Amino acid sequence: MTEEIKNKQVAVESLSPKLKEIHSYWNDHIHDLAIAKHPVGTLGFFDDLDEYRFDKLNYLPHVVDFSAYKGKKVLEIGCGVGIDLVHFAENGAIVTGVDLADTSIDLAKKNFELRGLNGEFYRMDGEALPFEGESFDVVYAHGVLQYTENAQKMVNEIHRVLRPGGEAIMMVYNRISWLNALSQVMKVDLEHEDAPVLKKYSIGEFKNLLSNFDRVKIVPERFPVKSRLHKGAKGILYNGIFVPAFKIVPKFLVRPLGWHIMAFAYK
Repeated sequence: MTEEIKNKQVAVESLSPKLKEIHSYWNDHIHDLAIAKHPVGTLGFFDDLDEYRFDKLNYLPHVVDFSAYKGKKVLEIGCGVGIDLVHFAENGAIVTGVDLADTSIDLAKKNFELRGLNGEFYRMDGEALPFEGESFDVVYAHGVLQYTENAQKMVNEIHRVLRPGGEAIMMVYNRISWLNALSQVMKVDLEHEDAPVLKKYSIGEFKNLLSNFDRVKIVPERFPVKSRLHKGAKGILYNGIFVPAFKIVPKFLVRPLGWHIMAFAYK
């Protein structure tokens, strides 16, 4: 499949004007770059991003069992530099990563090479994948649908390439969430709020987006943890008062307000 698919990588000039903007933006914006202490492309750099990601998203390994997919064919759409995909590969999954940004694909390849892992990586539009239908056991798209031009087209593609009985794992941002409200009250922009597309969803809207799946489980996640990025008075208020106070509130009351809406969808 490798050579055949390689020849079907998307040509940037063939993209719609909006997808060209998205391609350009994400070529220039490496997610969480500000937190890295080591030079871009080094093992230390990738370790920095991994450590920060799983500190900030401390829920992720608890809701996604990266060790449960040994021998399964896993496709990640919007793989970035391959941070999450490494965890699938280290546990024996057969992985493919696609991303619209050349920078991401180049760095993901480097990440895997430095770790001695195998994976296939391609520049592709997740709204129009060249893979045959029913090609993958798992499709993973964490934090991607909200940044694409047509989320429904991407969801349809995820459904198409997923095998019967397969699992799609997706995450979008919750419009009715603690972080969305806090950013407006505190006048602090969210990460990548300047992206060409950034759409937030209610839980109901996300469920509607996934209506072509046979079964969908929704899990709101990501609650406040101390920030390393925000400094000054607002950072002190957030880390010293808001985060501890939020943790006192019973989780069942605030769970629907999680910033991340995780979906586990089955075909």
